[in-house]
Amino acid sequence: MAKQTLEKVYDPQACEKRWYEFWEQQGVFRAAMNSGKPSYSIVIPPPNVTGSLHIGHALNNTLQDIMVRHKRMQGYNTLWIFGTDHAGIATQNVVERQLAAQGLNRQQLGREDFIRRVWEWRKESGNIITKQLKLLGASCDWERERFTMDEGLSRAVRQVFARLYQEGLIYRGNYIVNWCPRCATALSDLEVEFEERNGHLYHIRYPLIIAGAESQEYLIVATTRPETMLGDTAVAVNPDDERYNKWIGQKVLLPLCQREIPIIGDSYVDPAFGTGCLKVTPAHDANDFEIGKRYQLPQVVVMNIDATMNKEAGVYQGLTREECRKKVSHDLEQGGYLEKIEDYRHAVGHCYRCKTVIEPTVSQQWFLRMKDLAQPAIDAVREKKVQLIPSHWEATYFDWMLNIRDWCISRQIWWGHRIPAWYCKDCGHINVHLEDVTACQKCAGKNLDAETDVLDTWFSSALWPFSTMGWPDKTKEMEFFYPTSLLVTSFDILFFWVARMIMLGLKFRGQVPFHQVYIHALVRDAEGRKMSKSKGNVVDPLTKMEEYGTDALRFTLTSLTAQGRDICLDEKRIEGYRNFMNKIWNAARFSLLNLEDFSCQDMANNALEFTLADVWILSALQRLIADADSALAEYRFNDYAGALYHFFWHEFCDWYLEMIKLRLNDPQATKIQRYSTQLTLVTVLEQCLCLLHPIVPFISEEIWQQLPRKNGHVASIMITPWPKFEERLINKEAEARIDTIKEVVGAIRNLRAELNLSPAMVLPKVLLSLGNIKVREILRAHEAYLRSLCKVGQFEIGTGLTRPSGSISAVDQYGEIFLPLAGVMDIGQEIQRLQKAVNQTKEELEKVEGKLNNPAFVEKAPAVVVEKEQLRRSELQEKLSKLLSNIDKIRL
Repeated sequence: MAKQTLEKVYDPQACEKRWYEFWEQQGVFRAAMNSGKPSYSIVIPPPNVTGSLHIGHALNNTLQDIMVRHKRMQGYNTLWIFGTDHAGIATQNVVERQLAAQGLNRQQLGREDFIRRVWEWRKESGNIITKQLKLLGASCDWERERFTMDEGLSRAVRQVFARLYQEGLIYRGNYIVNWCPRCATALSDLEVEFEERNGHLYHIRYPLIIAGAESQEYLIVATTRPETMLGDTAVAVNPDDERYNKWIGQKVLLPLCQREIPIIGDSYVDPAFGTGCLKVTPAHDANDFEIGKRYQLPQVVVMNIDATMNKEAGVYQGLTREECRKKVSHDLEQGGYLEKIEDYRHAVGHCYRCKTVIEPTVSQQWFLRMKDLAQPAIDAVREKKVQLIPSHWEATYFDWMLNIRDWCISRQIWWGHRIPAWYCKDCGHINVHLEDVTACQKCAGKNLDAETDVLDTWFSSALWPFSTMGWPDKTKEMEFFYPTSLLVTSFDILFFWVARMIMLGLKFRGQVPFHQVYIHALVRDAEGRKMSKSKGNVVDPLTKMEEYGTDALRFTLTSLTAQGRDICLDEKRIEGYRNFMNKIWNAARFSLLNLEDFSCQDMANNALEFTLADVWILSALQRLIADADSALAEYRFNDYAGALYHFFWHEFCDWYLEMIKLRLNDPQATKIQRYSTQLTLVTVLEQCLCLLHPIVPFISEEIWQQLPRKNGHVASIMITPWPKFEERLINKEAEARIDTIKEVVGAIRNLRAELNLSPAMVLPKVLLSLGNIKVREILRAHEAYLRSLCKVGQFEIGTGLTRPSGSISAVDQYGEIFLPLAGVMDIGQEIQRLQKAVNQTKEELEKVEGKLNNPAFVEKAPAVVVEKEQLRRSELQEKLSKLLSNIDKIRL
């Protein structure tokens, strides 16, 4: 074959750019419609059009890419659909900030011009994440890229909305919603993020009305939001609470407002919380709203949409809610109504986008009834039609689905899917249709107002698996690739997205949208803390890809992905796996240098003469293939990466490549002997590259292209057949023999390391006193391996051998090893060196123990610092023990 070479040093940046362009040019990402192959499909969790690649994206898309590349190599017709989400609130906020920088706002532009402006922004900046995913190596079918507001998906959204409305599952009504004053829109329960905050619990006296007048007796109500008392329409107590049940049916005077409100009995009230009396504000608390419905209480809204107080708040009108809280508290105290104020830590809801504290309020919104949709989705998971992996997420899924509430699907913003409803001003009929309505469907009147609200972004995302394949049309994609095979997602959108896709997939396709859902954990920093800009611990994947190479980052993330366990990402791990990439590269360079005279066609029909090392590595390779297949089938990504790392670095590089140097460098080896080992070498290297390819696509392609191959017509490793497990190549005898050699070599290497001997030094002689005759036969038969791997000139192998004077010994499972020191070192000087090291280690150990024995240090120092010192103590104790042991061994 023509001489193939690799550069001395691996250059990830040059390699990655070259091969990604090559893959796109070759069209290897494209799915075929009539290939005759089994199908395998994944839809990407669509990143926000506003987004850029963060470490969570890097993990999620690496795992998806691993599965797609693996299945592609297994012969599946793979479709990985990419697309982006229009991200209603987030995108509108981005463009509004741009306008603000120009001294404008969206109201000045008007709705039509503002929407046009957003589309312009999307065209200019909305494909950043696409480019970044290509840098990551994602092998999506880019020709099928979708956008949640493209024409096809918009049609699907209208079709779904119209049908759900016609079936009575979508309705419009006044209901308590989570309102974001900053974004000026309703939010679903899932879009509210709760944070623990320090606040206060205000204990307020509500005077009892006795004989038609205010009395000196009162009920004490505890609340964290006294400003909402202006909208109270009742006080509730538990009917079983003997302290208060005698007052049920009576009235209290609402402080500051001087209006009478009833005392009601409801089992919702927890007698143990606060005072056991609950102020009921139906218009500003979700639980109070439900109580209000049960007792037909008035709903008094006391805030505007910007969270300032309205006219219902009386003298407090115009104040912000924070200002009102202070003013109400002051006035209550002045009026003698304030019992006390306590410090109180509680969970406060915030908008998931702008982080503003949300305000529950009653508003007219559009809702989707969820109970009927939820039950088939519950059954699908229970019956394993959809398998959640890891399975412990099922309990969380069921808990949420069984307690599901109607979904508020309308948003008071401009960017998004506008709700296809038109209100007839003549007869009041609500017209919902697939196409724009110009005349009322009921009275034929043309005096219509179009709905101004848009749909929650997650509404269109819930249709993603089938809308991206062309539904409601009957398409080839739907025929071949739906339901999809797998969804890879993070746990935080299990309800936002996954559950809703299952519900609407079953509703509109009669099938689950995917068969398996792999739920990965969160990527944290090295100390296990959640990443955030404020903490300064955010890991930028693009920076790490540039610094260490994309393959190194991908391998790091894969190796750390264990089911049910968060990832603690330490940059040292990325550096370590960059070293692994270099190890792969250097092993390939060595292999290619020894394959320059090799051709796959040479001697193909001759009887081959394999060495023990050849037979063993082919057997070990089969076990690796089986382990990789099993790990990928069960989504044990860390086990998959770990098996590859161990085999390539330790079995292939540390042992096999060292062993075959004997034959490759032997001038007495016959051509057939050399060819047999070369064939084994290229076979194992190629199959290792194939097994590695799903995780490290770039370096595997670069090296694979240089290998001598039988299938020269195959353009890329990406479409090379996945290695098949061949049981006939398993050879337990060869494995046992190599294990024996490894054990002895390891013991001799440990002796050398204890004596601090140079790895290059050739020891004159080593004696092996072994009781097992079979072990002696194995070692005698393969003494050449021992001499080469241990750097020993001569071995004496026997049983009951006498230990030579002036030697050091070790015991392994087979017997004793004697290493004569004559001509190897000056024993006296070595003892002096070791004694000096003992003294230095004792001094350092004494300092560390002094710290750890100091209570002030242990109590005041950060836990991480204390743990570091404890680890250092253990290391020093172990070092001291070894040094003393070595002195004893040499003196014997």
